[in-house]
Amino acid sequence: RDLLQFSREDDADVAMKILGQWRSQGLEDVRLVNYSVLLDLPGPSSNTITLQNSGECFYPSGQECSRDPKTLHSQDLLYSYAAYSAKGTLEAELVDVQYGTMEDLIRIQAIANVTKKIALLKLGQSPLLYKLSLLEDAGFGGALLYTDPCDLPKTADLADKAFMVSLNSGGDPSTPGYASIDGSYRQNRLNLTTLLVQPISAVLARKLVSPPKDTAQKERCTPLQLPATGKKTISLNIQSVTTYKTISNVIGYLKGAVFPDRYVVIGSHHSSLKGYGGQGWASSTAVITALLQALMPKVKRGWRPDRTVVLCSWGGTAFGNIGSYEWAEDLKNVLQRNVVAYVGLHNPVTGNSTLHPVASPSLQQLAAESQSFNCVEKAKCPGSNVSSVQIQGDSDYFINHLGVPATQFSYEDIKASENSSFLSEALFPVHATKTEELDPSFSLHETIAKLTGQVTLQIATDPVLPFNALDIALEVQNSLKGDEAGIPQLLAGASRLRDTAELFQSDEMRPANDPKERAPVRVRMLNDVLQGLEKSFLVHRAPPGLYRNILYRLDDRTSQFSVLLEALERSKLHQSNETIQAALSEVLNSINSAQVYFKAGLDVFETTLAGKK
Repeated sequence: RDLLQFSREDDADVAMKILGQWRSQGLEDVRLVNYSVLLDLPGPSSNTITLQNSGECFYPSGQECSRDPKTLHSQDLLYSYAAYSAKGTLEAELVDVQYGTMEDLIRIQAIANVTKKIALLKLGQSPLLYKLSLLEDAGFGGALLYTDPCDLPKTADLADKAFMVSLNSGGDPSTPGYASIDGSYRQNRLNLTTLLVQPISAVLARKLVSPPKDTAQKERCTPLQLPATGKKTISLNIQSVTTYKTISNVIGYLKGAVFPDRYVVIGSHHSSLKGYGGQGWASSTAVITALLQALMPKVKRGWRPDRTVVLCSWGGTAFGNIGSYEWAEDLKNVLQRNVVAYVGLHNPVTGNSTLHPVASPSLQQLAAESQSFNCVEKAKCPGSNVSSVQIQGDSDYFINHLGVPATQFSYEDIKASENSSFLSEALFPVHATKTEELDPSFSLHETIAKLTGQVTLQIATDPVLPFNALDIALEVQNSLKGDEAGIPQLLAGASRLRDTAELFQSDEMRPANDPKERAPVRVRMLNDVLQGLEKSFLVHRAPPGLYRNILYRLDDRTSQFSVLLEALERSKLHQSNETIQAALSEVLNSINSAQVYFKAGLDVFETTLAGKK
């Protein structure tokens, strides 16, 4: 509540407030880290969509264009845009591509020439950046994005609202792959796509589609689609402005007493666009601050974790996780060696019906155990299934560039339809009391704080890192189940990986069971192996929007490796299996490299045993 009432001009103000809060709790080592980065911000007036046959002009929300200055400068209208879209005006025919899947595109290209046309695209099913890359390849000139009301939870009252999305896959677009420090070479990348992209509300989508006025089916939701007859030509005008701005991260260190050079990173974010994307930032900042509040009295009495806990509050998250990317690119060599896990607090409470724990395979067991640990009344909280699926937010760099085990807990609404995955890419404007309506007593926030704190402390204080090697091997085997592309080499590799992981797992338990095995040097060697368990699974290049870390699936509906699924889909479009071969080879190399890594890890035990004899 305190955070939401804080009136602020920009990112730096709220970062300074958090810095002050953390210091006043007694955390001594807190720093403000600033980067000057390229942001794409709304222009002086709203983007517009004009129907050519009637000349009617609309704002993205579906309101008619007006000269009224109050409307013209309303934040909600200005921030209904796609950051880093191409700019300008495009007049073209509208083509309904539904969810923009391969099937949709193959169907449409069979009957129409889509060059330079504007796609009407629903969010959901797969990542937006992936869908836009397909539209771009097909030759489209623009895209209108909307969320089908059928895919949103019944409680969501968003039909008349447009939203913001970012087309940035991560970090400052002007310094791809390196940090935006003073003197860095800035590349001239003003738009990250050739498409003119504009989010619109479901109300406006309905006006464009103009479905028959049959209101009898009020109860059943009818998915929107353009009627096959009659061409619609629209004119799309986009005028966002790219500019360099400073974003701030707050980074606090709680030094470890035994392994100060091993970091458990816990990250929240504080950047939101004046009400856009809701109060996720306030929830995530409140949780990390509450954790600190609980820890600091112990610290003042002399307690220290074994490993260093690094608390991060990231800036620039809504524009493509810019703060976390820049800091991690800046400290890349240190982090590659030192980070053992990332615990995320992206948007802890977006709904109030289900707990949604996500963890990479080696942390799934820990995430599941912490749920039962925090359950006083067992009946009230059935442990939710922990899955490894793609998530939004700042864990991205840690998962996909550093290959660090990661976990995150959040409360969500039950998904309204099987198309609902990836709808969280849209940042809707939200009124200021929304969070308290979802969680009036803040008990959900408290549960997230307990779960997150429990996991963080356990990773930071267990003598042997609580990572499970066998679960990685099992996840790999599950991802190859029922796969048409179940190539014998892959299956054989996966079962070798499992055998090695089983041996490793039983050895890993030794220090816990046998005091003689607890020599600090032994434990350190073992931890060094555990720390790198997931690093083998980063593929060199993944399609836009898909994780480079293949241990994470696209969503809860799919169990296969997303790079293989995607290659199979793509081969339908190009009718060649070259992409499949390349993807299979990437996966095979990952599995093999992991198996070799686990096997080398067994040497830790072999050599010391020989020494004893």
